[in-house]
This record gives sequence, C-alpha cells and structure tokens, in this order.
Amino acid sequence: MSRLAVLHTASYIALLCITFLAWGCSPKYTPNQGNPRLQTSHAAPDYASLSYWAAHPAKWDPSDSVPKPLRKTSATYDADVFFLHPTSFTNENDTLQDNANIDDSALNHKTDFSSILYQASVFNESCRIYAPRYRQAHLRMYYQHDTARALRAFDFAYQDIRQAFLHYLQTENKGRPIIIASHSQGTTHAKRLLREFFDTDSILRSQLVAAYLLGIPVEKAYYQVLQPCADSLSVGCYASWRTYRRGYQDRYISTEDTSISVVNPYSWKTSAGTMSRSMHKGAVLLKFNKVYTHTQSAAISGNALWISKPRFPGGFLYATRNYHAGDYNLFYLNIREDVSRRLRLYKAVRRA
Repeated sequence: MSRLAVLHTASYIALLCITFLAWGCSPKYTPNQGNPRLQTSHAAPDYASLSYWAAHPAKWDPSDSVPKPLRKTSATYDADVFFLHPTSFTNENDTLQDNANIDDSALNHKTDFSSILYQASVFNESCRIYAPRYRQAHLRMYYQHDTARALRAFDFAYQDIRQAFLHYLQTENKGRPIIIASHSQGTTHAKRLLREFFDTDSILRSQLVAAYLLGIPVEKAYYQVLQPCADSLSVGCYASWRTYRRGYQDRYISTEDTSISVVNPYSWKTSAGTMSRSMHKGAVLLKFNKVYTHTQSAAISGNALWISKPRFPGGFLYATRNYHAGDYNLFYLNIREDVSRRLRLYKAVRRA
C-alpha cells in the first residue's frame, strides 16, 4: 500500500472517530473557549518544559488515572512508554492552519481528556508515561488532494515528535526499557520513529520491550529488522490492528489483503481463527470507572481485526461497524496485562 493510500485510509477511519463517542474519543468535558483559527503561532515546543508534555512522570495528568476496579493493583514503573496521541485537531471550520498551534489550550484540554485519559492510561500499571504535545496535522490532511501539502503537514508534526524523543533519550531514559505506543495519527508518526531510531540501531532495539501501533495500517515490509509479535512471549516486536465489526464493507478494508500486519490482542498472534468472548479481559468505555468483560470475540481476516458486536449496557444503540476509536478501549485489560507480561519476559531475557 502506498503512503498516499495509507493517508486516505486513515482519513476515513479518523472521521468516524469523531462521531463514535462511546469508545472514548470524546469524553464529557467542557473545553476552554477560544478561536483556534486566530492562533497562528508556530513556535517550536521546548520539551524541557512540562507544558509541552500531555503526560509526564514529573506531573499529574489524566494518564495517571486508574479505573476503579483496577486500583487494587500496585504500579511498578519498570519501563517507559512513549505515547503518541491521535488527531484532536478536527475543527471543521478551521481552514487556515494545516498544523495545530502547540499552545492552543482548548485543543490541549481536548487531547488530555480524550486519548491521554482513555488510551495512555492503559500503560500506567507498569510504565512511566511520556506523551509529547506536537503540532499535529489537521484531520483534513488525511484526505487533502494536494499530497505534497499533506506530506509537509505530517512531516512538520513528525519533527516535533522527533525532537521530543531525542529530549527523552538524552534526559529521561537512562537505559530503561522502552515501549512505543500510538493511535491513528500518532501511529503515522510512531511507524516512522521506529524505523528511524530502532530498526537501524541495535542498542536502542535492545531496549524495546514492544510497540503498540494501533489504528493505522502497518505494512509487513515496512521494517528491515523489526517484526510483528509472533505470540504473547515475544519481545522487541510490534503489535498492530484496526478494529471493525464482522460484515463491515469498505473499499479500504479487505478480508483478502494480507500485506498489512495484524495481531489479535487475545492470542497476540498473527494467525487467523476466532478467539471467543471468554478471552476478552475487559473494555473501558465512556464510563472510565467501569470495566466490561467478555464483550466480543475477535478474529483476523485479511488486513484487519474483526469482532462480534460488543455486548455492554446500551450497546444496542450503536449501529456503527467501524470501531477505530475503540482500538485501545475495547481491549483495555488485554493490553494492560500484555504490557506487564511482556515486560516480565523482557527483564528475564535481559538477565539471562
């Protein structure tokens, strides 16, 4: 799949994320008022300042939140997760900016109480969480006909992420195990980050516990060295999926195209075969303090992950078949447990 095709694929699924509120893309909050279109500053972020981190161990932020049923488990913080949030710069009336203003307080509030709360918090049992703010590309860049303009916008955003990661390596990491995690636009950039820093550097690669690259296709041939996770016992690998309900039809989603890497978050394998609802550990949806268990089965077919219609109170009201916004939330506990297990395995391998 070409890079442009990936961009167009992502645009379609990202658009649905806006309306699919129940899966955590848009929790209930009241953002600060303002007119982002009048905020035209593109000053580069200074990652020495905590203001430019949506999540950071040195401050309290929504990624520190733990759903109430999970609070009995103590945190270990044995690794760092570098988390790249999805697109929150989606204002349809904003036609003047291709990239977000890093100091837009309303946009930052939206980011913090959506993906940072509902997605980055998955990792807080085992990891210190670092999530940089970045001058993200506007959602429309995914379906911008001027592809050169779109690629400039995404490259502009990536340069912020690159600088944030370099700052993290130089001042924070100190040789600690690393997890790279991302969703949607975050995965557009995380793919590139992994290829630039980990695929070509054996020392950094030895620090990689795993990567969770959700919501954007990851081509099997994208990396020279890095490989998709073969099972739940693999380390130094990446897991990726895009979630749809069985029967969903779209020209970008195929049950035959196997050029895209897909890992089933129940078995943590790339093999086909339906994993039953009994293997589902728990979802965290709009009600952050509620965990819903055994809500859906899951199977890999072609280039995506296909699930049965999730069972949870009020679920009959949701007719959507594109679960892009639930790529993390629907598998919250499966991911959370996988992080802890894979980190234990990683440490055992390092000691051997």
